[in-house]
Amino acid sequence: MTVHQTLLPPGWPRPKGYANGIAASGRMIFTGGLVGWDAEERFATGLAGQFRQVLQNMLAVLNEAGAGPEHLVRLTWYITDRDDYIASLPAIGTVYRELIGKNFPAMAVVQVAALVEAAALMEIEATAVLPEA
Repeated sequence: MTVHQTLLPPGWPRPKGYANGIAASGRMIFTGGLVGWDAEERFATGLAGQFRQVLQNMLAVLNEAGAGPEHLVRLTWYITDRDDYIASLPAIGTVYRELIGKNFPAMAVVQVAALVEAAALMEIEATAVLPEA
C-alpha cells in the first residue's frame, strides 16, 4: 500500500526515476547515512556494488519498522565522484529496479569531497512513511 501522493506541478516535465515532491502522512522512518558495507564492515567493490549494498542495508533498516520500498518518500545520495556516478548509471538503474522497483521518491544527489568512511564511494539517507494504523 502506498502512503503518499506524487506532486507534479502543471506544465512541469515528468521526472525520470524520481519525484519532484511527495505528500505523505503516517509514521515517519528516518535512516542515518548508510554506506555500502556489509555487517562485517566490508565494502562492496565499485560504485554499483556499493549501491547494491547501500540499498540492501536501507531495506533492512526499513524492514525493522515494518516498511518497504513502497514507503520511501525521500532519498538523499552523497557521492564522491560525479563522473563515476554518471558512468555507473546503467548498472545503478538495474540495481534500483531490482531492489526498489517502480517506487520513485523525491531524490537529491550531491557530490561531496569525501565521506567519513574512506572506502565509501556513496552514502544515502532515506525517509519513509508508513500509513497510520
